[in-house]
Amino acid sequence: MTQSTDAAPLFQPVTVGRMSLPNRIAMAPLTRSRADNVTGVPTAMNAAYYAQRADAGLIIAEATQISPQGKGYAYTPGIHSAEQVAGWRLVTDAVRAKGGRMALQLWHVGRVSHPDLQPGGALPVAPSAVKPTLKAFTTEGFKDIPTPRALEIDELPGIVEDYRIAARNAVAAGFDAVEVHAANGYLIDQFLRDGTNQRTDAYGGSVANRARFLFEVLDAVVGEIGADRVGIRLSPLSPSNDAQESDPQAAYSPVIERLNDYKLAYLHMIEGVTRGPHPGFGGLLAELRGLYKGRYIANNVYTRAMAIEAVGGGHADLVAFGRPFIANPDLVERLRLDAPLAEPDSKTFYGGDARGYTDYPTLGAATA
Repeated sequence: MTQSTDAAPLFQPVTVGRMSLPNRIAMAPLTRSRADNVTGVPTAMNAAYYAQRADAGLIIAEATQISPQGKGYAYTPGIHSAEQVAGWRLVTDAVRAKGGRMALQLWHVGRVSHPDLQPGGALPVAPSAVKPTLKAFTTEGFKDIPTPRALEIDELPGIVEDYRIAARNAVAAGFDAVEVHAANGYLIDQFLRDGTNQRTDAYGGSVANRARFLFEVLDAVVGEIGADRVGIRLSPLSPSNDAQESDPQAAYSPVIERLNDYKLAYLHMIEGVTRGPHPGFGGLLAELRGLYKGRYIANNVYTRAMAIEAVGGGHADLVAFGRPFIANPDLVERLRLDAPLAEPDSKTFYGGDARGYTDYPTLGAATA
């Protein structure tokens, strides 16, 4: 890719699905664990937080569980009850009042959970009973994740239906789009990877079988709200949440190629190992990226210079920033001005109140 020093393309409008976006900067989904833990309902504080960041071309809201079984972290929101839909409507109304646009990330964590977070204290579920070497964030702190229960084949249609209903609920809650979370070692990604999927039925073994669940979910979600309202997130090069894959190229190339048939709003790709060094724009990343013909959102430790290069050089249509949005509610303006970025307080990332959530100042306020 040619080196570009012209920042202008990063701030030009772009059409993504049925959305007209004013710039190419997306706010990546960030788990902040500030919903009501019992009901999973977003609050006015969540609405204030997202409205502060409405200058993003697209806000992709935090991962949101499609069912009580899909929960893997304390204080995370859901999109499976009328009360949750109403709570999210507070958020989308506040963002829309500031001129923003939002997608909701649909989430089932699979094995990345704990009985403390599951209905009736049940075991977390997964494609196979493979224990991750992870801890779960509960109301009592971090606890070791147990060996999950392997899903029975007759349970899978019900989970697919949960995704369909969640997509319908997201539209009812005022979201412009949804993002199917098929990355970072959560349930859909667990089906895709040979390290977490040891099934011998129609959902295991071959790459096509391991991808079956993903495409059943996509068929359901697209059938419910339309392909131009649906994005998908993948992380083919990342073993995040202890999800191993022996041959990422073989596992993900056919998946990405088949995604072209859906004419989705976008593919959101975590490039390299999640929060690890960016692998550069060549090699296997370039090969996988080249397979996708639609709108492409690049993500993973991007700097301003990298984002300018990615968009200006044609690697990406948008670039998603995650943690920089935490302490910089006006991140788009700071990037436009090449202004210094504030650093977030990691102690307030998860849980708590407005401190470290809605109290970070804009550049103008900080200067004053």
